[in-house]
Amino acid sequence: MLRYLTAGESHGRALVAILEGIPAGVPVSSEDFVGPMALRQVGYGRGPRRNLECENVEVLSGIWKGLTIGSPISLLIWNSDQRFFAQESSGVGETEIAEAPLTVPIPGHADLAGALKYGFDDVRPVRERASARETAVRTAISVPALRLLEELGVSSVGFVSAIGNVPAKIPEFATVSGLRKAVRANERWFLTPDRKIVDRWKRLIDSARESVDSLGGIAEIRFDGLPAGLGSHVDASRRLDSRLAGVLMGFPAVHAVELGQGIRQSAINGKSAQDPIKFSPKTGWGRESNLSGGIEGGITNGEQLIVRCFMKPPPGACRVESADLRTGRRELPAFYRSDTAAPDSLAVVAQSAIAIELADCFMEKFGGDTLDDLRDSLNAYKSRISRLVTARHA
Repeated sequence: MLRYLTAGESHGRALVAILEGIPAGVPVSSEDFVGPMALRQVGYGRGPRRNLECENVEVLSGIWKGLTIGSPISLLIWNSDQRFFAQESSGVGETEIAEAPLTVPIPGHADLAGALKYGFDDVRPVRERASARETAVRTAISVPALRLLEELGVSSVGFVSAIGNVPAKIPEFATVSGLRKAVRANERWFLTPDRKIVDRWKRLIDSARESVDSLGGIAEIRFDGLPAGLGSHVDASRRLDSRLAGVLMGFPAVHAVELGQGIRQSAINGKSAQDPIKFSPKTGWGRESNLSGGIEGGITNGEQLIVRCFMKPPPGACRVESADLRTGRRELPAFYRSDTAAPDSLAVVAQSAIAIELADCFMEKFGGDTLDDLRDSLNAYKSRISRLVTARHA
């Protein structure tokens, strides 16, 4: 029901995206883009590029008088640094400098694999598109989806739960609103609800930067307010857990995804690994714990959705030995402006990607050309599942 496409290079002229499938009537203002775009650039370990790009979002279509109109939404973000576009264009201006080919691929980046696949002896075209810069427009295009979810009573937060091998203390049963408040208090340095870990993480990153090294981390995303019944067990491609893992593994730096306490569940016995079911006439169906992270059998169960993304260290800052594409000689890659650590950015873009997937699930299940149609269908469904089903025979 929802589909999107992004285009653009890291140092090209602009980043663009189109999102199709958002119903009419969803309130979206220009101010709604400011917060997510600003948060994507925070983080103590980020490199200098974030200071070069202001990331102002231009809405080209699909939103009129502050409301979505049901047609495809298109967005554009101009790049301040357009060196790749300058080299591609027919003429080189007086202030533009043609850069030397990049013939030494960075280990851990898409450079070599992409160059071999597409037949390049200069890795620049691969690096320009494989860059995490693309996540800027992916974050922007998620804003209508986030607003749709908010209108349906769904709230979310993304934060950092570990940098390197140093974890933060995260309350297991905290609400999204409580976590948001705690994260806002620390967002100058890190998107984390644990204020006591900030100084230790800063020292860790400072040490890595001085050693010309980098650090990975864990980003955690939580959603409250999801009804039971999103996703499906009937086919692997419709399982929500597989869909979420797929979109998150689509980020270059993510090499593992965890749902709820999946890692912990693998190491304990079966009786301890399940979430006991309960029913209350006032609150309906629920669980006594949430080890499953809000999904069972590929379907949301009404509990808080908890997803973690494991980010490998950025490769650009490490100067690991490589080989020249044209000569085969062992060489160090050219200096590449890179982050020392960027799990804060991952927390924002992962939250964005999940929001689009969840909005897609709502549209699949409840349909509707307008927000009111969708809301009416959702409310009727909630009313149905809130009723206790009793057996016909005692």
